[in-house]
Amino acid sequence: MTTSDVHDAVFGETEPPAIEPPSPAPRRRTRSLVRRGWVPVGQAAVLVLLFGGWQLAVETKSISVFFYGSPVGTWRELYEWIRRGTVQGALWQQAWVTMQETLIGFVVGVVLGVLLGLLLGRITPLAKVFGVYIGTLNSVPRIVLGSVFVIWFGLGMGSKIALAVVLVFFSVFFNAFQGARDVDQQLIAHARVLGAGRAAVLGHVVLPSAFSWIIASLRVAFGLAITGAVVGEILGATQGLGLLIQQAQGNFDPDGVYAGLVVTTVLAVVAQGLITLLERRLLRWKPRRRVVAATD
Repeated sequence: MTTSDVHDAVFGETEPPAIEPPSPAPRRRTRSLVRRGWVPVGQAAVLVLLFGGWQLAVETKSISVFFYGSPVGTWRELYEWIRRGTVQGALWQQAWVTMQETLIGFVVGVVLGVLLGLLLGRITPLAKVFGVYIGTLNSVPRIVLGSVFVIWFGLGMGSKIALAVVLVFFSVFFNAFQGARDVDQQLIAHARVLGAGRAAVLGHVVLPSAFSWIIASLRVAFGLAITGAVVGEILGATQGLGLLIQQAQGNFDPDGVYAGLVVTTVLAVVAQGLITLLERRLLRWKPRRRVVAATD
């Protein structure tokens, strides 16, 4: 027995255990959480810089508050609308009028766009007959039609709904049309071999295949619907958020214009979130794309 062996036996010293290197998976998860955590921080920082710089420019007289307004003035105007109401009545009543016009125009435009898109996408003779007219109408500046609809339907909700329908229709129609054209022909052939007629093929093969195209257009379509409702109210209305914006513009009140835009944006963002949830629920059958993580 050597001297070192005796020393180890007396004092109980042993070699330290080997330390295993950490697994790369926790490190990847940590980096992913950090990257995702910086996203909302960065978004909040952009807002702070934008509105803080705007308010600072107003306070230092770099820009005129008469022309550009201010974040503080916008918040004060919005607070007065919520607390005391607007000239036209309670703020929630004006928002509800705009949302009714938006929702009705959205639903009608989606239904018409899907039906005509699928029919023209699958029936070539109809596409050849009506394609030139749809292309011509699509080239017309549709916002200009708002003035025509005010003449036709008056200052009520009808003119705003009509403008929203026109804006939504073309967005949904072209997606449904392209989705119907991209259906796998083998699926259609198999369905016909099994005895499916044209209506059955359209309902059980074409529509499910084009469903992803149609769902993808809904978010854009809702934004166009609320745009049509607000623009129609600006052109002529007795109630609605667009009327509040138009009145603020006529009084040269930029804070009132911004306050109306804030309310409109909040409604649009909430609706977009609901549509996103609906999209995820309806497309649960669709397989997700796998992302291969990079190795260190």
